[in-house]
Amino acid sequence: MDWNHPDVYQYEKKIALKIPCYHMLYEMMDRLLTVRLDKDAAYVMVVGAGGGQELLTLGRRHPDWSFTGVDTSANMLNLARQRLKIAGIQLNADFIEREVKQLERKHQYDAATCMLVLHFVQDKRKFLQHIADRLAEGAPFFIAAIQGDLDSESFWWQMRAWKEHMLANGIAEQEWERFADSIGRHSHPIPAEEVEAMLIESGFTNVTRFFSAYLIDGWFAVKGGGK
Repeated sequence: MDWNHPDVYQYEKKIALKIPCYHMLYEMMDRLLTVRLDKDAAYVMVVGAGGGQELLTLGRRHPDWSFTGVDTSANMLNLARQRLKIAGIQLNADFIEREVKQLERKHQYDAATCMLVLHFVQDKRKFLQHIADRLAEGAPFFIAAIQGDLDSESFWWQMRAWKEHMLANGIAEQEWERFADSIGRHSHPIPAEEVEAMLIESGFTNVTRFFSAYLIDGWFAVKGGGK
């Protein structure tokens, strides 16, 4: 998908129809992050902030937190700004149009999120390392992505079931076909155990899966040896 195409403004209208328990994924992220962070004021890095769902979810409940929202798409960042404005949420937030590796490393964030982004990244190991390098020791990290072995039968069973879910929720079959055709071309899922191994290699501990819906899994982890 071209994230700078004007059609990205339809993203937030359709994503919850496509992903089962989409809003629950973010609710669970927030609850777990709140328990782990336990701070009145915190500085959170949101990687892939375009669309704005993390900022909406966290901003409603944590008005004293500060955010850096980083995304490579100007249109998606504008969508995040629009959604926050419509919701009447005023955040202490910086919106930065660049890759996470381009962020300065002098500030160590208290937490980070990266939701529904990793499958679009080809060099996942370096990407996760860039995030880890910008987190303080003990910082929680939340990530969700499409995962699976594209050569396995089970992957395509899940895809067929996911198709039925989307069509039942009003997604056009042509749109489903575009999504299915993009797997392995524009998105690059890898097996869950490889995601978990990369998180550990990048310096994260306590890697735990907290969400699963068809081929989308969510994990939380801790930078370094935090309890």
